[in-house]
Amino acid sequence: MANLTSKDIRNICLMGHGGSGKTSLLEAMLYFTKGIDRLGKVVDGNTVSDYDPEEIKRKFSIQAAMAPVAYKNSVINVIDTPGFFDFAGEVKQALRVVGNAIIVINAKSGLESGAEIAWDNATEAGVPKAFFVNRLDEENVNFDAIIDELIGQFGTSVCPLIVPYIENHKVHSYVDVIEGKAYTFDNAGKATEVAFNDSYKAIIEKYKPIVYEAIAETDDELMEKYFAEEEFTQEEITKGLRSGIISGKITPVFCGSAFNMAGIDFFLGYVADSFPSPIDRKAEIAPDGTEIKLDPNGAPTIFVFKTVADPFGKMSYFKVVNGTLKKDSMLKNLTTGQTERIARIFVLKGKKQIEVEQMVCGDLGVTTKLVSTNTNDTLSAVDGTPAYKKIDFPTPVFTMAVAPQAKGDEDKISSGISKLLEEDLTIRFQTNPETKQMLLTGLGEMHLDVIKSKLKSRFQISVDLVPEKIAYRETIRKSCKVEGKHKKQSGGHGQYGHVKIEFSPGEEEGLTFTESIFGGSVPKNFHPAVEKGLLESMNKGVLAGYPVVRLKANLYDGSYHEVDSSEMSFKLAANLAFKEGMRQASPVLLEPVGVLKVLIPDSLMGDVFGDITKRRGRVLGTAADEHKKGYSIVEAEVPKAEMGNYAVTLRAVSQGRASYTYEVTNYSEVPENVAAKVIEEAKRNAEE
Repeated sequence: MANLTSKDIRNICLMGHGGSGKTSLLEAMLYFTKGIDRLGKVVDGNTVSDYDPEEIKRKFSIQAAMAPVAYKNSVINVIDTPGFFDFAGEVKQALRVVGNAIIVINAKSGLESGAEIAWDNATEAGVPKAFFVNRLDEENVNFDAIIDELIGQFGTSVCPLIVPYIENHKVHSYVDVIEGKAYTFDNAGKATEVAFNDSYKAIIEKYKPIVYEAIAETDDELMEKYFAEEEFTQEEITKGLRSGIISGKITPVFCGSAFNMAGIDFFLGYVADSFPSPIDRKAEIAPDGTEIKLDPNGAPTIFVFKTVADPFGKMSYFKVVNGTLKKDSMLKNLTTGQTERIARIFVLKGKKQIEVEQMVCGDLGVTTKLVSTNTNDTLSAVDGTPAYKKIDFPTPVFTMAVAPQAKGDEDKISSGISKLLEEDLTIRFQTNPETKQMLLTGLGEMHLDVIKSKLKSRFQISVDLVPEKIAYRETIRKSCKVEGKHKKQSGGHGQYGHVKIEFSPGEEEGLTFTESIFGGSVPKNFHPAVEKGLLESMNKGVLAGYPVVRLKANLYDGSYHEVDSSEMSFKLAANLAFKEGMRQASPVLLEPVGVLKVLIPDSLMGDVFGDITKRRGRVLGTAADEHKKGYSIVEAEVPKAEMGNYAVTLRAVSQGRASYTYEVTNYSEVPENVAAKVIEEAKRNAEE
């Protein structure tokens, strides 16, 4: 839009439960404002914001996508975010740069867990919120019940501005509570006023007091007028509504149907007139929490909130936080210290790039070919500018091993995933030196499956995702004395080494080696060879071939040959003694055990306790969460071998409301029945 100013911009993101219609709502907004010439559908794979091949194939959003909607004199930058919890990082990115979060509700389903989580995320990000009750084209929806749910869950800030008039179980028209008028909509979204009858008056009488009370809460003078039962002027309503939305004291509720374009016009009108512009937020936040004053006329400074990488380079999504950004600007990356040239600037409409000459303060855009810039970086034209607060991404907890389908693809896999790591800060990748597995950790099963698909589609790398191998250990439970003798004669010099060693459980993690030899039965110069032989032997235990820990070995006797003895002979003798000693000293298998901390609604405590018990876990304690009412933290000790599908199970039990952390802290003895299975599997793998 020509002559666009910061006060004309509205940045909003669409959030909510999967399937609530966020992508369809953006499609309807674009269609109504003639931003597109046909109304796409998610099921047909032709919407503006679900353009990634994975989204088209899966028929749901997996990444945050942007599109500008021009309405009246405003540009509404809309970010459509995924509803599935595996892609929560995309939601965090969007919330970092928007001025309002629109939580979309499926009218048929009512308040779902995804809407509750969206509310919590927006509240944590300090972003004002609004609701859009979608899919009112369906029959037998209960709008009043939804409003009651929203008020019951989120409080009296919930303020219905547009409500449906339902007749014979179907929505007949829509009522603007403030205006006091009713409208119907055609399939192009055009509103037609209808005669106002007694049924409409009943709706106004029910909802107008809620709206007026919410507006009155924003100003002392309005509160006095409200208690005096005086009518508000249109100017007071507009001012109070805008003030309340910006401050978060008012959470407006809109409604309609993205499918048949109902209510889209009203919704856009309120966004343009009453939602905050970027400069209504007077300051940005520094990493230490201090405020950084914004200046729309100052030096250009941008914050990179998202990165998309492919084999040919990367796209950096940014918000102009200060000043006006012009193409060919030179900005210094405050993280790396490197100066970057912003050669070209684009507005994104889904996958379509629209090049522009400049962007004003508060606008959202994309640039390409930045050399050393990544998500969370601040770039500025002026030295000494403080960096902006970084996005706090969810911690990944679900791990699978990446197995190449073709031999020799390990390097290609590492290279491809390193590219994806640039754009998705909710994944981790490492190679376990012990199991030799390449481990990929994400937010859930679906998340890792999408990463696997991206490796195939973007980098032509085919992999399988297999369970992570558990790094067991072996140790002993009692003491024993054994000997090891290595003797070999094959012409010329032979080989001779003979040791007597007492093995016992050790207190230290590795090998505690001592010697108590009298009379030089084993010369001192061979003692290091014995210790080295034991250390090498400990790499492979006798039960299942796992490393041995907590072992004490005392070399107390032995013999040698003046000619045939050598360091190698004593290493081999030590190995023989080790094997025999392990067999006699009651060997056992140890498994990694960690501390599990689960943040869970109190109502689901019993389910979590039961599941922990099934996983051979032990609850250590519970405590009410300090930050989240109605939630508690359950702390337990659980073997890592039982944690493989925990992320999936917990999400199913809690509908995504619960979260957890898990950290391995120690090793403990494996129960005999479990150990038998592990040992049997290890033998089977060794034979293969």
